[in-house]
Amino acid sequence: MPFRSVQPEKLSTAVSRQIEQLILRGILRPGERLPSERDLAERLGVSRPSLREAVSDLSEKGLLTSRAGAGIYVADVLGSAFSPALVKLFSEHDEAVFDYLAFRRDMEGLAAERAARLGSDTDLAVIAEIFAKMETAHAKRAPADEARLDADFHLSIIEASHNVIMLHMMRSMYELLREGVFYNRQVMFKQRTNRAELLDQHRAINDALQERDPKAARAAVEAHLDYVAGALTDQQRADRNEDVARQRLEHEKAR
Repeated sequence: MPFRSVQPEKLSTAVSRQIEQLILRGILRPGERLPSERDLAERLGVSRPSLREAVSDLSEKGLLTSRAGAGIYVADVLGSAFSPALVKLFSEHDEAVFDYLAFRRDMEGLAAERAARLGSDTDLAVIAEIFAKMETAHAKRAPADEARLDADFHLSIIEASHNVIMLHMMRSMYELLREGVFYNRQVMFKQRTNRAELLDQHRAINDALQERDPKAARAAVEAHLDYVAGALTDQQRADRNEDVARQRLEHEKAR
């Protein structure tokens, strides 16, 4: 018979499993500090020795890390997604930018479709809240806040798709975007129409998600990223033209 005796689970094992699930589901994020030992033990309803055993186990697995005098943090598990050499290669070749955008278009289109179908009401409320903050940042003409919220908005859609593999993969991609490896969002603001159009595109994505329309959500994401790719192409062309024009001006002044 395929039955085995049920073994009681150690408290430390139960604590480890709960923290692992929070990391897996993207609720605890890389670099996030855990509550103090006393506070966390009280929240989990376990003794501090049991908690220490769980933390030790998770540290050995590379999921948590201790910082002297600063506490326990979720390890930077995304840092190994791309080697430093590959990140440097990405940053030096425009080809990587457009491949990155094409990849995002495919993955985020799928995520938006899934989020419209599978996201909970709370998931959609998070997306709507971030979009509201984007509108506020836009009105204040705060490009740094807009760029941060732009990434948060897209990641909230990934989270609402409820696919943990996609979540962690796309988070690693967005870390590189935040670091300016692929492109700097503010470059696009050199074209005066971009800020308003970008906000309208995010509004269209949010509207489709709130209406739970998978096809419209996917189409809105794809249209947005096609626009971003086109805007970057236009800006690169404008930069090249400006460089040629400056050479001509320098030559004319020297005649």
